[in-house]
Amino acid sequence: MGADIDGVIEVRSPGGRWDFSLDLPDSALRRDRHARECLFGYGGVLQVDRPLFDQRGIPEGASEAVPDTYDELHHSHSYATWAEIAAVDWDAPLCDRPDGNHIGEWRPGPDGALALHATPWTPVEVLDAAEDLFGEDLMPHEWPAGGEVHWDGAVYRPVTFTPGMFVPPDGGWAPVWAAMRERAAAHGDENVRLVVWFG
Repeated sequence: MGADIDGVIEVRSPGGRWDFSLDLPDSALRRDRHARECLFGYGGVLQVDRPLFDQRGIPEGASEAVPDTYDELHHSHSYATWAEIAAVDWDAPLCDRPDGNHIGEWRPGPDGALALHATPWTPVEVLDAAEDLFGEDLMPHEWPAGGEVHWDGAVYRPVTFTPGMFVPPDGGWAPVWAAMRERAAAHGDENVRLVVWFG
């Protein structure tokens, strides 16, 4: 079980009224809890300290397409203008320290250099290897500075979450950003906004 996301893109007219422009594209409707938590502070287990647009509520002057009631099917509203989204530093930390349960799994990329491959729950084998390596039972965020474990062809390092890890530029939210960018080119960055809710 889990909540669905819904939303719209709105455009502000020269007269100042917000009008519906587009439903949230299907690619953003899937149940991606980590992306939702990083963006809107809803429904994840990452426990990020600073979601980008954390449950801001229903924006002022929302179009008729945005439910104006809070109930089982319409709750945890949030919004962001294209100006705010375009200004996001997708590599900035969302947390004040490395995560205590997840770990960065680094594997060789196409050019042979290590690249972040995944951020899984820390495998028991990695914790066991870390205990052997560091001489005590430590969770990843407690490892010494620069500590890493090599196991099963990967390098495991403590990881501090960033938005780009869970909302990559070519991921499910890319069509949303593209639609907003296109409208902003015509109407201005402050005059295009995304409104979402859950239910």
